[in-house]
Amino acid sequence: MRIGVVGLGFMGSTHLEAYQNVRGFELAAVSSSSDRKLSGDLTDVGGNLDRGGGRIDFGSAARHRRAEDLISDPGVEAVDLCTPTHLHRPLALEALAAGKHVLVEKPMALSASDCSAMISAARDAQRVLMVGQVLRFFPEYVAARAKVLSGDLGAVRAATFRRRCAAPAWGQWLSNPDLSGGGAFDLLIHDFDYCQHLFGAPETVSAIGCENLDGGIDFVEARLDYGDGVPVIVSGGWHHLESLPFSMKFTILCDGGTLDYTSEKPGLRLHSAAGKMTEITLPEQDGFVAELQAFVDACETGKAPDDCRPEESAMSIRAALAMNRSRALDGAAVPLD
Repeated sequence: MRIGVVGLGFMGSTHLEAYQNVRGFELAAVSSSSDRKLSGDLTDVGGNLDRGGGRIDFGSAARHRRAEDLISDPGVEAVDLCTPTHLHRPLALEALAAGKHVLVEKPMALSASDCSAMISAARDAQRVLMVGQVLRFFPEYVAARAKVLSGDLGAVRAATFRRRCAAPAWGQWLSNPDLSGGGAFDLLIHDFDYCQHLFGAPETVSAIGCENLDGGIDFVEARLDYGDGVPVIVSGGWHHLESLPFSMKFTILCDGGTLDYTSEKPGLRLHSAAGKMTEITLPEQDGFVAELQAFVDACETGKAPDDCRPEESAMSIRAALAMNRSRALDGAAVPLD
């Protein structure tokens, strides 16, 4: 599959690194407004994970300064959009209209209507649209979902998900809510999407928090209400500028035991009701490689992967937007639009 990558920042660089281990991938083109990046020098790329950056040999891939030129390139079969969020809808619609398959980085878009337009365009064009909700492919999250859905642990009684980092210094657009949706929206969409993947769509969302984007603060604690009384909590966001390291964790309490994960101590642990701790066997996969392999495979079959369908990504956007509205209303329960 001949893929063009639009955007050579943190995520574009991360994707290019992961694509090296993806079967059936061929780099057809890259796009950036930076001549330095088009030369393959990505040493100035920063991010909150220890990935990407460095120098990349683009080989015979075409170089484009404009995303629109890459999209119209006849040598490109599929487009990987690693751009600021406000560009996702227009570029995805243009690529789909040009007959290209599309992978768009998370968050899918800034509004429910944008998401609907993208899904409709993919349906009309009969092309694959997939959103880069990579958490669905991380080994610990894959194993936890499999364990919960197997029924081996009985009913879920509570679940908490936390994700936090310093405000990013590598992408100034992120601090502009009109471009990114806000720090908490951009960061916690991972956890909202994983809750969608595990529990489905909530009925309402309640959230409180604080926001001072100029000071690098955007924190939320949200409760997802599924109508069954089981507390599902998503919390985190930005904590000042630069110094706080990225971390993510979850705890899922079930009748038969508690699943616990933290990025500060890799691995997934099950603390059984009988008081025994065991390490859960994890799938041997890199999350980004698995995500991109799923996209390439989907392009070959012409069908979006069952484990990452755009309709579910759109539902996650609706839940995260409900979070933003609830916080503005001092924690009032807000239904999904």
